[in-house]
Amino acid sequence: MAVVSLSRKRSSPPQVTNKTVPSLKDSTVDPPFGHILRQSVRVPPLLLLLLILFFWFSYMLPSMPFFHICISSRKINLYCISGGTQPNFDAIVPPRLVSFTNTTTTTTNTTSSVGKKEEIANAIKVVEEKLQVIRSWASNSSKPRSCDGRGVFVYDLPPKFNKELIEHCRDLLLPWTDFCNYFKNDAKGEPIPSLGDRWFRTHQYSLEPIFHSRLLKHPCRVRDEAEAKLFYVPFYAGLDALRWHFKSNVSGDVKDSLGVQLVSWLETSSKWWARNSGADHVFVLGKISWDFRRRDEGAWGTRLLELRQMRNTLKLLIERHPWETNDIGVPHPTYFHPKTDDDVRAWQARIISSARTSLASFVGAARPDAEESIRSALIEQCESSSGECRFLDCGTGACANPEAVIGVFKESEFCMQPPGDSPTRRSVFDGLISGCIPVLFDPFTAYYQYPWHLPEERGLYSVFVDKEEVREGKVNVMERLRRVSKKERDDMRRYIVYELMPRLVYADSDSEMERFDDAFDVAMEGLFSRISRLEL
Repeated sequence: MAVVSLSRKRSSPPQVTNKTVPSLKDSTVDPPFGHILRQSVRVPPLLLLLLILFFWFSYMLPSMPFFHICISSRKINLYCISGGTQPNFDAIVPPRLVSFTNTTTTTTNTTSSVGKKEEIANAIKVVEEKLQVIRSWASNSSKPRSCDGRGVFVYDLPPKFNKELIEHCRDLLLPWTDFCNYFKNDAKGEPIPSLGDRWFRTHQYSLEPIFHSRLLKHPCRVRDEAEAKLFYVPFYAGLDALRWHFKSNVSGDVKDSLGVQLVSWLETSSKWWARNSGADHVFVLGKISWDFRRRDEGAWGTRLLELRQMRNTLKLLIERHPWETNDIGVPHPTYFHPKTDDDVRAWQARIISSARTSLASFVGAARPDAEESIRSALIEQCESSSGECRFLDCGTGACANPEAVIGVFKESEFCMQPPGDSPTRRSVFDGLISGCIPVLFDPFTAYYQYPWHLPEERGLYSVFVDKEEVREGKVNVMERLRRVSKKERDDMRRYIVYELMPRLVYADSDSEMERFDDAFDVAMEGLFSRISRLEL
């Protein structure tokens, strides 16, 4: 069996204890099961044969073609998949085998017959197969739409599950951020007049209240549960998880308490929850999937998605678990929230005609504590490019200014988007809505995340450069981008501006858009399509 850990967090090299297996000739140390071997003359032949077979299988089992691949973030959390040659194989990997090192890809081999590359290819194949399943649920319908058979019921939860979390906005992320201003204007935040009428200081973790406000005004919302096909549970689980992130001495039971209470409330208050084992219920979670899949007591996050009752539910997240088909990725909220079709057209005209004075840009911070990160290499290549590349250093606080961020993206042909604390980045969407072509270094940043909102054909809107080649110094990204022709750039930008951009933004809660589907519309249509295919 082999374990591959694709890690983005620097950590100490794994402790490897080299234990010498004592020889059977060593009379001072008992070899494993030596007392049985020494007394084997007293063991019945059949029992002895069974013991020999047991030990042989125990030795040979690790060399059989199993694989177990994990992708981690700087938070030391794992996205894992196991596979093997047998149907319904489910490998259980001992914790000691799952290690984190200061390299991106490591393999713990026990004489495995499957090479590392083949293992990774097998795991990626599973990821892509699951992604195709989710992609098949996407709806091709366009406005106007009928609500026949498409009723959505919004639970009226006790305030502790949503409203009271908003009311404690000053306590969510002390001492760094006062969230109260971010929850103004239906969680869009405060206006940014310098960027335009429909621009707001929206926080990346505001998805839950944004979605809630839109669903309360959805044209297919029903008040009678019996008329509903889809049930929305407005639990702000991301805000619940966020409030414990940087608070020490908080037990796992405390972190998990609100989620456990929510499930208990559904079980006792809604007959519709049990009817289909939650399969027609949807949760919108404004943080990454692993923040709801805590395994260790001391880690941050909650265990909401590890609860048995949550397994069948549909989850919309800003970053999905790659091997969970009920985890569906949706775009991070951006600063732009159009209200009308004209708002969209005006912004399209502005960014398609924007002067792209820089070939590339990188908006982010270096990660000196993460030796496997490629950010320092990208910054070096950017800053040594004789003015062709702009670096906006988030380490100085510059990225807290939306005007500066959008300004850099509007003036850049390409935007470098390396992974951060986890594979995905809000910056990908800030760049796309500014007409900037993303340069992606990890397929988990976007390609395996947003099957309803991004096309399967990656070359329509992005450039891919393998992060391993950057880390090993085999490629200069700036040289790679110089080889992209003007026609290719123009074609990608037109596709981004006219096809993608409207589908990546969350419109105003009082949206009057008739022609364009926004990110919310795309997600809802996908959910309705999914529910219509379930045998409920």
